[in-house]
Amino acid sequence: MRTTILGRSGLEVSRIAFGTWQLGGQWGSFDEDTAIAAIRHARELGVTLFDTAQAYGSGAAEQLLGKALRSELDHDRDSVVIATKGGTKPRAERARDSRREWLTQGVDNSLRLLGVDHLDLYQIHWPDPETPAEEVAATLQEFVDAGKVRHIGVSNYNAAELATFDETRPVETLQPPYHLFRRGIETDPLPYAREHDIGVLAYSPLGSGLLTGTFTADSVFDESDWRSKSSAFQGENLRHNLEIVDELAKFAAERGASVSQLAIAWTLAQPGIHVAIVGARKPRNIEASTAAADLDLTAGDLAEIERITAGAIQIGGASPEGIA
Repeated sequence: MRTTILGRSGLEVSRIAFGTWQLGGQWGSFDEDTAIAAIRHARELGVTLFDTAQAYGSGAAEQLLGKALRSELDHDRDSVVIATKGGTKPRAERARDSRREWLTQGVDNSLRLLGVDHLDLYQIHWPDPETPAEEVAATLQEFVDAGKVRHIGVSNYNAAELATFDETRPVETLQPPYHLFRRGIETDPLPYAREHDIGVLAYSPLGSGLLTGTFTADSVFDESDWRSKSSAFQGENLRHNLEIVDELAKFAAERGASVSQLAIAWTLAQPGIHVAIVGARKPRNIEASTAAADLDLTAGDLAEIERITAGAIQIGGASPEGIA
């Protein structure tokens, strides 16, 4: 597994991170033992960075991750980098809450559920417009000073929000959504992140499943799966993008790869992207994803991918307020 230095955080991490959003219940049901096996297999394949969040099942994903990595966390703590996120309240009147009291409660709960004495990376999940950035940055610095957190970052912030945060305390990492059907960060905030050496962890590189090659126009999602309420996964939008996925799959096959591996490799090939976060509920799925870190795309490959995807319908995703 290839590694990278995560920007100015200085953390050395695998270029593929194991994400646990799918283990919080928002993607439908899953088998816990199989999910634990997937996490364990990721570790065997050289994945060192594991990303989770308070919002994923109100801590359920954090607890599951702690259970799966119990041996490393107890006996070889520095062999894994644990990243989690806080500052949201699902199904609450105030969905984004980065006030000191809620963040403090959140970080303490994360430590307890994961069963660790420190978090390698703690991130604000979504910007909170009602809490001043200097207050949020100061609170996170308190966590660092107390030894609860080693490094701090943010998720889903734009360039202006990053700059305001930076005035109090440098942001070390950024976690934005990024894939072939969602490229908005290329104009904001990726240029800011590159300029300031902020480590970028791209989430949803597989387009929330669209780029796996496993969907059809007739795919139906579980009622508990957020995609069942998204226009990107229904009707003409889905059919159109799946035609593009089919063309990408043919191009990938010519290079001995799957369409999902092509999509992940494309993400990792973009300037300023350090890590691609991929989720899996089965061991075989994470094995296919980690192989993408070793897939080198030429300038010609990247140009052809641009041509194929030029007509793609750009899609949104889930937020604390609902589905975009």
